[in-house]
Amino acid sequence: MATVPVYPWRLAPDGLATVRQLRALGLRPGGQDVVAQVERPRRRRGPLVAYLYSIDLAKPVRPMTPAKHAALAKANRARRMCPRCRTDAGYVIPAELGMCVPCADLGEQATAA
Repeated sequence: MATVPVYPWRLAPDGLATVRQLRALGLRPGGQDVVAQVERPRRRRGPLVAYLYSIDLAKPVRPMTPAKHAALAKANRARRMCPRCRTDAGYVIPAELGMCVPCADLGEQATAA
């Protein structure tokens, strides 16, 4: 594996961008290899690393198809559905509760009595 150049934080050359920066430009890496990386030092841990990609080789973001949109809506709906009372909670069910807040409160009251 070839090594990539490492630049200090905020000193990367023009023409390179992180995945988030590419996304803000409406682009994606498009299968290209990492061109370089930037490192931001931290006090008590290893440095934060961000991988850089060439903007020239980046491809446009694929548009959301109706099937993808429907699948995403179905997944988000499932995350809001309470398994206990079978209603849409209107928010994502917290993983630590495993059910909507009213059902969790009823469960606590039942165990306390």
